[in-house]
Amino acid sequence: MKPVIQEQKTGCAIASAAAVAGISYQHAKSVANGLGIYAEDDALWSETDHMLRLLGRLGVSVEAQTTPFSSWEALPDCALLAIKWHLDNSKPYWHWVVFVRDGDGSYVLDSKKSLKNHVRTDFGRMQPKWFIKVNLD
Repeated sequence: MKPVIQEQKTGCAIASAAAVAGISYQHAKSVANGLGIYAEDDALWSETDHMLRLLGRLGVSVEAQTTPFSSWEALPDCALLAIKWHLDNSKPYWHWVVFVRDGDGSYVLDSKKSLKNHVRTDFGRMQPKWFIKVNLD
């Protein structure tokens, strides 16, 4: 799986969905916008409903619920992770990333534009709150 870089400051969900679906950011953004989902809508990084609808439209099968993060070893082979989770005026917010375990090892695809390397293995620096399992079958 390859990283997709977010083209908007708040486009981490769209970029993560694009990476999992194997499509470009622009394609995922077009599909999202067609569903009434926009990167600027804070529900995209403070709720899971928009992401689940977008992934469904992209043909990506995921578990419908979030699972609390316990360890990197306990993650499924592909998962959407909520990192940088925090509360702002009692509302949760996070940054979407993609965890992958494959023949190349385990890594996280992080779409943040300013990163020098979007394939991360610095697991100690990331502190996931929960994940959504991606079914790769």
